[in-house]
Amino acid sequence: MPVRRRRRWREIAVMVAIPVVGVAAWETAVRVVRIPDYILPLPGHVLVALERGLTAPFAQGYTIHVVYTVVEALAGFAIGSVCGIALGTLVSQFETIERGVMPYIVAFQALPKVAIAPLFVVWFGFGMTSKIVIVSLLTFFPLLVNSISGFHAVDRQMLDLMRSLVATPSEVFLKVKLPHALPFIFAGLEVAIVYSLIGAIVGEFVGAKQGLGVLILEMNSVMDVAGIFSVLVVLSVVGAAMYLALAQVRRRVIFWMPKPDRGVGL
Repeated sequence: MPVRRRRRWREIAVMVAIPVVGVAAWETAVRVVRIPDYILPLPGHVLVALERGLTAPFAQGYTIHVVYTVVEALAGFAIGSVCGIALGTLVSQFETIERGVMPYIVAFQALPKVAIAPLFVVWFGFGMTSKIVIVSLLTFFPLLVNSISGFHAVDRQMLDLMRSLVATPSEVFLKVKLPHALPFIFAGLEVAIVYSLIGAIVGEFVGAKQGLGVLILEMNSVMDVAGIFSVLVVLSVVGAAMYLALAQVRRRVIFWMPKPDRGVGL
């Protein structure tokens, strides 16, 4: 069997073994220690709650809440990412602007978004808008910083070569600066896509009409711990799907990036 295929099968085996071992340990611990169901439910009870929520009608089950949370996360992610990349690109081209603007941006980013989230709910209401604003702020900074770092990491010899070839500023940007910055930008996007889901849930905790965060609060009020765990499972699947989709985009956009060499024996 080729080395690559053996490595792939080992990776799949590890991916399958981790949740199986984790669930088995969970089941054993609950039964041996006799942990009450309202503290830590059995995995089977979580699966029952998950099935009940996913098979319920659209307006009564998990589906409508998933739609709300995903729309809030993706809309905020798109707005924050575009603004962060645009401002990062602009700032990185002018050193004076960067030095003047960055202290204020860092100071604003240091302000906990959870602390100002109630203000956004007051200003923008309990609908999607307030959650989209929160997510946009959370995703803005990683893209801004990574964009600036990416454009600063351009090989100076490549820039000198382009100037010696009498390349226009737009040609230098599109053929040298942007390709060098793309790996940094996608690294920021991978961080931001995770932040987007966190921001949506935090916003829903503060105040919302629909969403998985609202569902968690409702279940918490009636001590439905198995239901809370089932919602967490849904959140994990949604977050992983969003991250993997972005990873596929990254592979296609920066296809020239070499894969890390893990050795012949691995």
